[in-house]
Amino acid sequence: MLRLSNNRKTAVVIREQQKEEERIRDIEMLLESLFLREEVTFKLIADCLYDVGSVNLVNQKVHSRPLNWLLKAIARRSKPIFRFFMLRWGRKNAPQLIATWLHSQVVFEPSQVVLPEVMNPEENALEGSSNLTSL
Repeated sequence: MLRLSNNRKTAVVIREQQKEEERIRDIEMLLESLFLREEVTFKLIADCLYDVGSVNLVNQKVHSRPLNWLLKAIARRSKPIFRFFMLRWGRKNAPQLIATWLHSQVVFEPSQVVLPEVMNPEENALEGSSNLTSL
């Protein structure tokens, strides 16, 4: 009888895992659709990230003022090239990365059970008497 019960539990767990994987694939497809429909929004987000990231990178790596200014000008000119590669990479990888991140937010690992310390009654009595003598 235990085997039958164990098999049922295993079957339920397998069905739950299959359902979870199916729903994650659905999320990836929905995200892909979202990225295709909202391409303009994605371009604007990529542009903003490029503007902030390129300035911060140049400021962090180059301390010479004239060279810093020159590299920032070059970075502004290279934005269209970056946008092309970012859109291509984003369409391919972003839905999966976002779906994986979202999945990690709803998966709960089994927590470790922390048991309280159990003291002997004799130890409690000794501690209590030592506290009384210190008063």
